[in-house]
Amino acid sequence: MIGSILDLGSTIIDKLWPDAGEREKAKFRLVELQSKGELVEIESRLKVMLAEMSGNWLQRSWRPILMLTIIAIVANNYLLYPYMALFWAEAPRLELPPQLWSLMELGLGGYVVGRSTEKVIKTWRQNGG
Repeated sequence: MIGSILDLGSTIIDKLWPDAGEREKAKFRLVELQSKGELVEIESRLKVMLAEMSGNWLQRSWRPILMLTIIAIVANNYLLYPYMALFWAEAPRLELPPQLWSLMELGLGGYVVGRSTEKVIKTWRQNGG
């Protein structure tokens, strides 16, 4: 599967980087990632994601549910709480541990990258790539 990740990565690089020098730098970086073993980690994450997507509703939805929960806590603390505290001394402020904040940043970044990759792959397939 790592070979297919390299092939897919090279194809995406060819489509996204118009400058030949930049394309070569990006492909070199991809090969560096492979030599450091980082593509193995990406491959294992991909396998987990594919297994989750083929499971039941809860298996497919636990990440979005977790992200929505974290967003609800952030919305409470930064949007609702300041106004509620003006009128209610005991307004609830929810604790958001730093680990959950980091998880949200990671999850949001993964979502953005994942959606972008999906769109690139779809375009690539439509253009006969």
